[in-house]
Amino acid sequence: MATAETSSAASLLGRIGAHVSWANTTDRSARTAPARAALAQRFLDEAGGDPVRAEHIRRAYYARLALKSAQARRLRRGGEAA
Repeated sequence: MATAETSSAASLLGRIGAHVSWANTTDRSARTAPARAALAQRFLDEAGGDPVRAEHIRRAYYARLALKSAQARRLRRGGEAA
């Protein structure tokens, strides 16, 4: 079983690796392009190929993320999730 110390060290090593990897990336936009295209395709597929519907689905997705983020911040401050 992993201890807190082992988990903490693994997390730190992962962050170090990520920073080194991004430091060695010359074209950040090209590196993330496949992921951005896949997410856009996910919304388009969900909308049945309709780009207008896909845009609304995308906006709803990000609005839900913003709501969850606000609720989590409120909980951390000791408030209710709402």
